Amino acid sequence: MNDIIKNIEAAQLKAEVPQFRVGDTVRVHGKIKEGNRERIQIFEGVVLKKQGGGNRETFTVRKTSNGIGVEKTWPLHSPNVEKVEVIRRGKVRRAKLNYLRDRVGKAAKVKELVK
Repeated sequence: MNDIIKNIEAAQLKAEVPQFRVGDTVRVHGKIKEGNRERIQIFEGVVLKKQGGGNRETFTVRKTSNGIGVEKTWPLHSPNVEKVEVIRRGKVRRAKLNYLRDRVGKAAKVKELVK
């Protein structure tokens, strides 16, 4: 890749990136713009996948809202992502948890990682 592009992308990276993995339950604080007002909305769920690298890295979070599964993909280095809190660590053996989409209730739970 060109050095100029690398320098531009390096300037856009966040200084402190939260440490979380696939299977963790996280709370994402996202900025929502409504007209001229800005507020923070919390989206809490299980991390299904992380993909990409560098400036383009994204992660997908899935939660159940009123019995319906909702997934949202967040860019990791976006200014719209205020912070990511790890609620609990998950014990998984996969890089992508696509099988959770077909499961409902207790079957959709991820075991907690106990250290």
